[in-house]
Amino acid sequence: MMAKIPSPCIGVCKYQRGDHCIGCSMNKDQKKIFKSLKKARMKQAFIKMLCAQQDSLGGYGHWETAYDRKCRKEKAVPMAET
Repeated sequence: MMAKIPSPCIGVCKYQRGDHCIGCSMNKDQKKIFKSLKKARMKQAFIKMLCAQQDSLGGYGHWETAYDRKCRKEKAVPMAET
């Protein structure tokens, strides 16, 4: 069975940092891309890229905790294991 990997979206969805969401750092195109990914390894790679993007943009220290909480709630693979 393939491990479930939820969207990096944490339900904030406010684009107040240029075209990046203040919750997860994705822009609208990146949200569409993540939804189109089917393979777990592609989703894992996307999340790693997103973490690097968050580091580059700064101000996303809240995301990892919120995403881990989302993963636990959805009984999915925690970010630390991706």
